[in-house]
Amino acid sequence: MDLVARKIPMRKDVLTDKMYPKREMVRIVRDKDGNISIDPTGKKSGRGAYVGLDPEAVKEAKSKKILEKVFSTKVSPDFYDELFEFVDHQKARMDLFGDLGKKH
Repeated sequence: MDLVARKIPMRKDVLTDKMYPKREMVRIVRDKDGNISIDPTGKKSGRGAYVGLDPEAVKEAKSKKILEKVFSTKVSPDFYDELFEFVDHQKARMDLFGDLGKKH
């Protein structure tokens, strides 16, 4: 029986410029009103960008204001803190359970 290799969707991390599988990333979105939010479903409408599961990259992004450049809008320090907590939690889950996309 021949196994067919499935193509894994890849996305570029806006914080590190590295490519990762989409399932191992967090989507951030800017809506039409300019609000920035975390998009755990990946389905919110607006300008989206992907961030890898690297809490240290989020800390560095906060100091360099990388998301302001990506979204061309002001991003509050509180959002970076929220993103850090979310990424840190998702990374811990992935370390514990493996692929986040699998149903357990």
